[in-house]
Amino acid sequence: MAKDALYVRDEFVEARPAPGQTGGPLLWLRQNLFATPVDTMFTLGGLLFLLWAIPPIFNFLLGDAVFPGGTVEDCRVEGAGACWAYIHARFNFFIYGFYPIDQYWRPNIVFVLGAALIIPLLIPSAPFKRINAVLFFVVFPVISFYLLSGGVFGLRYVPTEQWGGLLVTLIISLVGIFCSIPIGILLALGRQSQLPIIKTLCVMFIELWRAVPLITVLFMASIMLPLFMPTGTTVDKLLRALVGVTLFSSAYLAETVRGGLQALPRGQYEAAAALGLGYWKRTWFIILPQALRHVIPGIVNNFIALFKDTSLVSIVGIFDLLNTVQAASSDIDWASPTQAVTGYVFAAAMFWIFCFAMSRYSLWMERRLDTGHKR
Repeated sequence: MAKDALYVRDEFVEARPAPGQTGGPLLWLRQNLFATPVDTMFTLGGLLFLLWAIPPIFNFLLGDAVFPGGTVEDCRVEGAGACWAYIHARFNFFIYGFYPIDQYWRPNIVFVLGAALIIPLLIPSAPFKRINAVLFFVVFPVISFYLLSGGVFGLRYVPTEQWGGLLVTLIISLVGIFCSIPIGILLALGRQSQLPIIKTLCVMFIELWRAVPLITVLFMASIMLPLFMPTGTTVDKLLRALVGVTLFSSAYLAETVRGGLQALPRGQYEAAAALGLGYWKRTWFIILPQALRHVIPGIVNNFIALFKDTSLVSIVGIFDLLNTVQAASSDIDWASPTQAVTGYVFAAAMFWIFCFAMSRYSLWMERRLDTGHKR
């Protein structure tokens, strides 16, 4: 007891000064950018690089750029920046490709319907989810096909060869994304199946498609597939690309989902079986919701990669957004030193907008579902 008394203070401690700054931009800069000499060196180097890179980029994109309303002569002036007047003049071609001008209202309706259906579907609190899902996944594809292709109800027939631009890019990416989800999930479940035949077939399918580059898949679908078809049988070029992209994406998505299935504790499987549920019920209601929640970043990463890989279809003669930009760069009416660069900047900006939106939505879903397990 006497020994413990040595640690009991018997006098008051003098008042200490208030602590220094505990927040604010200066403290953040000191802690994150200038904490050590090495951090200071990298910070100063980064600032110097920005000072060197930002002014010419700003001048090209905005300062010396030719905005809508300008002429091609303005774009040909020495020292002129991006020719946004050229983008404005060919904007419809970049969006619709060779689609007939007097029929633009048809893809416009498809764009509006798609946005009106997919936005509520992505909001968890939106009502009528089942009706919305049926409309988007079942009704919308049928309406879109007949609206875009025509040939019925008095609509003018427009072959897929005339489709192009952002319209084709969105069609390929959306079909590839939404069709690869169920196929990938089934392949992931099949690869973990206890039935040797199903497991072997799923493993062979996944490894085959993952071992082949997408460009090879597109060449096979566009050039080699017709050779194995009966004489006189033709398959639409766009449909071939859709099938190839979907199967390719589903193989990668299957491995992502399989990672989520393997990340679940064994107790979840045993608890689901203890409830007396059948295989499909416990998989649908217990296993898959948890597995998919864990692999949201990986799934969205596959979707972003798929959206960017749609530019490869230009190699097989499909006029997606990138191919329309490349074709328009040969337009002699708007020939200028910055014509091609401006077109590629526009294409990059369009790809960035969609990919950034998907990544932001992924982060929002992660925070909402608390998949980070922060402590």
